[in-house]
Amino acid sequence: MGNKILVVDDDPEISSLVEYTLESLGHTVKVCDNGREVLDTLRSFKPDMMVLDVMLPGIDGYSLASQISEDPDLGKMPIVVLSALEPSRTMFQRFSQVAAFLTKPFNTDDLMEAVKNALAKKA
Repeated sequence: MGNKILVVDDDPEISSLVEYTLESLGHTVKVCDNGREVLDTLRSFKPDMMVLDVMLPGIDGYSLASQISEDPDLGKMPIVVLSALEPSRTMFQRFSQVAAFLTKPFNTDDLMEAVKNALAKKA
């Protein structure tokens, strides 16, 4: 039985690739394509972890990570950040729940490893 993973990315190709990769590992995946839906989806779907893009319509990934880190129910959920913006890596280092930062384009093997490590930390 896999884990529940929320994928937040506004690029349909990236979302599909991540979804396919994680489902192939046996995880249940839900996709959000904008930042506005994320907090509601986190509460209804109750994922074990999240894969988060930085540049999103509505609210950016950094602001979302900030809100999640301050939420008592969500603050321990591991996050893997995906971004085409390598310089934004340092911004996310302050969040203890950010388990990995992958730069787009990324290798699916790296994604699988990052997800596996993030889930292992949660266990």
